[in-house]
Amino acid sequence: MTARSTDSRVQRIVTLFEHFTPADVKCLSQYYAPDARFKDPFNDVSGIPEIERVFNHMYVALDDPRFVIRDVIVEGDQCFLTWDFMFRFRRFNGEVQAIHGGSHLRFDAQGLVCLHRDYWDAAEELYEKLPLIGALMRWLRRRATS
Repeated sequence: MTARSTDSRVQRIVTLFEHFTPADVKCLSQYYAPDARFKDPFNDVSGIPEIERVFNHMYVALDDPRFVIRDVIVEGDQCFLTWDFMFRFRRFNGEVQAIHGGSHLRFDAQGLVCLHRDYWDAAEELYEKLPLIGALMRWLRRRATS
């Protein structure tokens, strides 16, 4: 990570994600507001049970998922994290894959995350790495590139 924040809210969530385990899914209410919203390229959910479902699915679908936080930018009630998400596809080859992305987090008055929005390119970072669809996605990208 290139920058650490002294903001305790941000430190807590960065530590959570850098050391996230399946057991931590049940502790998300310590970090997220009851009505928090989580959005990424595949999910748009609200409430802790739905956010838990998203993270539980991560452990069902992938082997060895982990986050490496790279940068932290804090401004008032918000922060932006850049990260690498490392994992292995459970059903395909055993190579470690990486998705590069960012998270916009907004904190409520109690210091809990009330908005977690992930930004990453699903086509480049995920679909192009899949066996059959990957070749098609790479071909489409080459055709669209000037």
